[in-house]
Amino acid sequence: MAGRHTIILMQPSQNRSTRTFMDYDSVNHALDGICGLYERKIRNINPMVGNLTYDISDLYNFIDGLTDISALVYEDSLHAFLPYDRQWIKQKLFQHLKRLAQQ
Repeated sequence: MAGRHTIILMQPSQNRSTRTFMDYDSVNHALDGICGLYERKIRNINPMVGNLTYDISDLYNFIDGLTDISALVYEDSLHAFLPYDRQWIKQKLFQHLKRLAQQ
């Protein structure tokens, strides 16, 4: 999944004007970006906390709380972006964070 251009499409609230996208060079960078969004959110809620700690269920709740989130991942062999849903993102986040924890 490294090196595959990835676009995250996101709508945080019911208001359609909150639709946005984030563009990344790889799936792993996109996953780091999603974690960063969550970390910024909890830091805004708890600005005095020095070290942030959270588990995968907290991150899943954040993702499930978004009105919409999906990923478009470029597939070289097809010369096209393939769409992936919220569940795929959550599965990839789990694998990504597990791999980081083992390093």
